[in-house]
Amino acid sequence: MLAARYYTVLGLHPSASAFEIRRAYRKLSKRYHPDTTELPLSVATPKFQQLNEAYATLGNRERRAVYDERIRHSQAGFPRPSELDRPEDSSSPIRDSAYLDPTERPLSSGEVFVLFLMGLTLIGCLLLAISIAYLRGDPL
Repeated sequence: MLAARYYTVLGLHPSASAFEIRRAYRKLSKRYHPDTTELPLSVATPKFQQLNEAYATLGNRERRAVYDERIRHSQAGFPRPSELDRPEDSSSPIRDSAYLDPTERPLSSGEVFVLFLMGLTLIGCLLLAISIAYLRGDPL
């Protein structure tokens, strides 16, 4: 694949942030994934491989910097990748990755319910083991 096409494959401008790259990749990968698409496999598989290759390069800060240097976007006046992810205000942290940190969001109600069920299961198993031991006459 030609290196100059990575931004085009994802449908992004070279000044896109890491979050925008991740969002575009997820949207397009859902459309072209061979297991979930209605397109013929002969069309979907190469397109999905191109998406993976583009995201592997643009989703990694170091690879993206090398890529941008290679296609000379930095000489065309575009900001460098290290400047792309910098927030407007200095109070929010800069992420090294396009992936969201799972600790930055509260648990959903479904996740809390599952944790509750797991706790009840653990307590139930402990009570069952103690009652079986008691009925068999084993010492506690």
